Amino acid sequence: MSEINLTENALHRRHGSNIGQPMTRREGVLKVTGAATYAADNHPSGMLYAVCVTSTIARGRVIGLDEAAARAHPRVVDIMTTGNRPDLAMDPDEKSNPFMFRMDLLQNDRVRYAGQPIAVVIAETLEAATEGAALLAPRYEVEPALTGLDGAESFVPQAVGVGGPSHAETGDVEEGMRAAHRRVEATYETPAQYHNAMEPHCVVAVWDGDRLSLDMPTQGMAMAQQRLAGPFGIAPENIAIRSPYLGGGFGSKGFPAGPQVLGIMAARLTGRPVKLVLRREQMFGPVGHRAATRQTLRIGIAEDGGLTAIANHTRTASSTFDDFFEPAADVAHTLYASPAIRTSYEAVRLDTGTPLFMRAPGEASGSIALESAIDEAAYAAAMDPLEFRLRNHADVEPMSGKPFSSKRLKDCYAQGAERFGWSGRPLEPRQMRDADGLLVGWGVGTATFPAVMFQANARAVIRRDGTARIETGAHDMGQGAWTSLAQIGADALGLHIDEVEFRSGTSDLPDAGIAGGSGHTATAGMALHMAGLNVLAKLAEIATADERSPLFGSGNVGTLARDGRLVRRDDESRGESFSAILERAGLAEIEASGQGAADGAAQEAYAMHAHGAVFAEVRVDPDLGQIRVSRLVGAFAAGRVINPKLVESQLFGGMIWGISFALHEHAVVDRRSGRIMNADLAEYHIPVNADVPALEAILVHEDDPHVNPLGIKGVGEIGITGTGGAIANAVWHATGRRIRRFPIALSDLIQEG
Repeated sequence: MSEINLTENALHRRHGSNIGQPMTRREGVLKVTGAATYAADNHPSGMLYAVCVTSTIARGRVIGLDEAAARAHPRVVDIMTTGNRPDLAMDPDEKSNPFMFRMDLLQNDRVRYAGQPIAVVIAETLEAATEGAALLAPRYEVEPALTGLDGAESFVPQAVGVGGPSHAETGDVEEGMRAAHRRVEATYETPAQYHNAMEPHCVVAVWDGDRLSLDMPTQGMAMAQQRLAGPFGIAPENIAIRSPYLGGGFGSKGFPAGPQVLGIMAARLTGRPVKLVLRREQMFGPVGHRAATRQTLRIGIAEDGGLTAIANHTRTASSTFDDFFEPAADVAHTLYASPAIRTSYEAVRLDTGTPLFMRAPGEASGSIALESAIDEAAYAAAMDPLEFRLRNHADVEPMSGKPFSSKRLKDCYAQGAERFGWSGRPLEPRQMRDADGLLVGWGVGTATFPAVMFQANARAVIRRDGTARIETGAHDMGQGAWTSLAQIGADALGLHIDEVEFRSGTSDLPDAGIAGGSGHTATAGMALHMAGLNVLAKLAEIATADERSPLFGSGNVGTLARDGRLVRRDDESRGESFSAILERAGLAEIEASGQGAADGAAQEAYAMHAHGAVFAEVRVDPDLGQIRVSRLVGAFAAGRVINPKLVESQLFGGMIWGISFALHEHAVVDRRSGRIMNADLAEYHIPVNADVPALEAILVHEDDPHVNPLGIKGVGEIGITGTGGAIANAVWHATGRRIRRFPIALSDLIQEG
């Protein structure tokens, strides 16, 4: 499998450090001109097209398919059903680790949710496959569907999120409530939300004996190799994956999805290359979603405005056949200094596809409830909401007691408030109107997201001509990894980014870990950084041992890399170029590997988070209840900024998703059939240009010496947290109506009379 080289010359050569420069995306021209090749753009010779047939019921059995009618279509090649699918080496319902989710691979005739694949039609053209799928006309034995958070008996899950406890407590919550001068208790509901990246899940699969080549969007190529090796009974290294570009992932492409595996099975069945691409409505089922929650929060407030207790009891849902429980309550562990905190969960099993990680899993749904409740608590204490947050923000992580590795939340509050003009805000609601008579409200929400790292590997090569090549199997799903990772690698080598070739996006390169949890830049970046340092160490070893080199004998002093040269650490006037060292040694190039991984000791000693504050302005029609977000200002402290242009873009994306969470996005389920009624982008509302206000993201300077040697934290998910709550609180400030069900609808605000 050929490597993908994404080296583009910058328009202007910038002097000094590559890190911190607002460099334009290296792949940007390819994307806007259509030259970037996404997975479904590949067309190997002899390729067939596969179309999933998906269930129209949520529970029951498939009792009939009109295969004769479909096979009679002149261009239909084959139909894959439970009766003829290729044998698998592993049961699709088998789970050998917590990160393995069960898939529907035509293993039986049972239907577990609406939208479940029940057959695959394979044809010479996409049109023929689509027509053949319609001709199958499935017949069902229908059973009553379990829908809604009250649709089944509840239980306490063994774990939530990624192995988190379903009950956690510090201090005595009930005693804290009894001691409180004021108490707030309220229930907040968040809806199911479905993954809708611009690029749907797809695969182009080619078998060659027991070797498999895939063009497939994935957030973790090595993890995908491991997951796919089991069902097909082949070694992971026999699976080659190309995934240079992703049209969005947001967690749903962290693991191979069932329909992608069905496409691979179809290629094995027919013996020819096969492409399978999900239609938009087929994204609402087998590829994960954010589960609905019902969160009951109780907050105790002391007479001086301090907190005495916080409790969040969350009810959520998973599928009937697998486990993923949205850890919404857990955000209460990290933000506010309360002597007593309790989080607890209950769950129900519904006839739905299994929920999965979705951008800021837990934090997004949990923060909109917590930030709304904190706002209510502020008013119960007769305090300005920002002053109340400042009064109660935590200096150490409340649940664990660990100090934060770096904390700039006060700076975020201060800088955001100043830019927004918060000091002019009246305390009471319904006090501001604009020139058109619309009610105006201002709200604030606190943002938080953990700073995580995984494990990754990289390789660096210095060539005799003075240029370099760095490579790691990283993933760019739109966040700008092609550029930011190249900046990190170039800096480690002491070269300008134009002098460094960057290879990424294929599984034959060193494993870059998973692009998830806002940890990819830190993880893959540290691997590239270490690879650069290690290859320079090799180069220095050659030079300092060579009597002909100006660096001879300086091994104890040490060397630095500067503009393609190695120089003495104590005297930068003494040195020589990379080229000269390699040429004299008779080497065409020199290479070394590097690894990035979290520091276990630092993680044990410190709580690691990015923080921020979001300020929102809304305008509400007092008669029609129509809401418009007119202004958002966010201030975020997220460690060392590699590329401010890309970071700002990521923060904007998160803030826009916060608008979506508060005002637009939700799946509507027909409780009779279990089907999602708005499974398209016309009725599944997300913000469009007209919904997005003037956005401003302030990058608050933060040096965190503990999170990792480069000081990098993630920015992909923190923008959602805080934004939804800020908007909900602004709606209350504008209208005086506290809405606790999201998204906030017109009907919630229309007042009788």
